[in-house]
Amino acid sequence: MSSSASKNSTQRFSDRVENYIRWRPGYPDDLFRILAADAGLNQPSQVADIGSGTGISAELFLRQGHTVYAVEPNREMRQAAETLLARYPQFRSLDGTAERTTLPDGSVDFIVAAQAFHWFDVEKTRAEFSRILKKGGWCALLWNSRRIDSTPFLRAYESLLNEYGTDYREIQHTNIDRATLEAFFAPGTYKYRSLYNEQRFNWEGLRGRVLSSSYIPVEGHPQHAPLMQKLEEIFETHQAAGQVCFEYDTEIQLGQMPC
Repeated sequence: MSSSASKNSTQRFSDRVENYIRWRPGYPDDLFRILAADAGLNQPSQVADIGSGTGISAELFLRQGHTVYAVEPNREMRQAAETLLARYPQFRSLDGTAERTTLPDGSVDFIVAAQAFHWFDVEKTRAEFSRILKKGGWCALLWNSRRIDSTPFLRAYESLLNEYGTDYREIQHTNIDRATLEAFFAPGTYKYRSLYNEQRFNWEGLRGRVLSSSYIPVEGHPQHAPLMQKLEEIFETHQAAGQVCFEYDTEIQLGQMPC
């Protein structure tokens, strides 16, 4: 990650909240089958959701009956989650970071970071996760990795991001290699799983989906209008019955933390 990206990572999404809530993908139903089978998450637990954003992942765990401590440094995203998830009595919202969660020592059974780990300081986060996780607990790092070349539409969309994204290449989570992920966890505990996921969008949805990304120029930026024009051309070229499809691999990186 570039130094400029890391410096403002906690504020990058402040003006993207509405689109983020409406158009970012959720996670496949089979996620919890994997977490139960591979990480023993098969009964209500104390879960820390780190970099919880607007609450997309937190709500999944709340629906399963878990108590969720949602740790999020961005005020606008945190407030959105507090509004959206207020109906869940076991939801707890915390102003904190991956490196300083504010949670007590050994206080949670499970840690999840969804679409967030690539923003963290790896070594400081490793120490913090080890501190707050109970002995024998597990951690899951989740990403919905958009396929970039499986269809003509996705190839055209990837080309668009490379042309117009302000720092698209620098902040991709794929910049974190497998060796770094394995080394993050306690030796011998790392597991990798993957599930298929997808979203289908009409024009409004596609427009909102691209604008939910922090590397996309906003209205008023000189590249915003040409980007949106090119996006509409891509939609018209590739839509079928008024929709286009985003295909994802939901990547699940599992492990325990060093004592």
